[in-house]
Amino acid sequence: MDKLNLLPIPRVENITPPDFQTRYMGPNRPVVFKDLASSWPATTKWTPEYLKQKYGNLRVKVYNANYAEPGKHYMSSLKTMFLKEYLHLITTSTEDLRLFLFDMLREAPELREDLMLPSIADRFSKRFIFLFFGCKSSVTPMHCDVDMFHVFHTVFYGKKRVVLFPWEESKNLYKHPFNTRSYVDVDNPDFEKFPRLRSVTGYQETLYPGETLFIPSGYYHYVVYEEGGYAVSMRHPPQSLKMRLRGYINILMFLPIDKVMNKLLPDQWFRLKEKMASH
Repeated sequence: MDKLNLLPIPRVENITPPDFQTRYMGPNRPVVFKDLASSWPATTKWTPEYLKQKYGNLRVKVYNANYAEPGKHYMSSLKTMFLKEYLHLITTSTEDLRLFLFDMLREAPELREDLMLPSIADRFSKRFIFLFFGCKSSVTPMHCDVDMFHVFHTVFYGKKRVVLFPWEESKNLYKHPFNTRSYVDVDNPDFEKFPRLRSVTGYQETLYPGETLFIPSGYYHYVVYEEGGYAVSMRHPPQSLKMRLRGYINILMFLPIDKVMNKLLPDQWFRLKEKMASH
């Protein structure tokens, strides 16, 4: 075996809230909705040309692979540029530049009219609605979200390949302590260095414009932009009290410790986390 064991993610349409709760949200299983966003104006309105014309002068912070590497750029942006410049790169280049957790609705509140909170569940956050952008071939390294919320990720432009692993695979994925990152190479796994990867089972699917991926609470995700594009994520709190507490601990304790130690002793801190993850 030279590849990870990855299963397809089921695709559904016209699913009812009770069925979604029973089959997917309750048991914490991923699913792709083919039609969850079909009535949103944004799915047809938010073209690159429209966003450049209306919001091109917004200044945005873009990131590359150094975001996850130890050192002075750890969890830091690479540079700031105009949104219209970045959108041009998305549609014309393969430069490793991503824009994530972009609170565009705060910058342009009228854009809320182009989105709808799904009726598939009833506790969506109205505050935390973020956009994610990437050039072709950009990669989002594997991690799970620190707050442990469910995520509903809807693609508007371009296509992306997403690989998911449940939280229960944390040890087999060699998750680093004090953060929610795994540094294994999903597409070229090193089974000699990371032998527990042979026991991992995950999911893989390609998302197309108009589709919504349900990423359950605590799931690790690894994303490859097969085309330059962008998407929006809506968040829903987990039903599990254990997951909610884990999210609070991540945000209030582990994340601050990780940032401070990386500034003080970046290489030594990374090696220590790597050693702890291997046991």
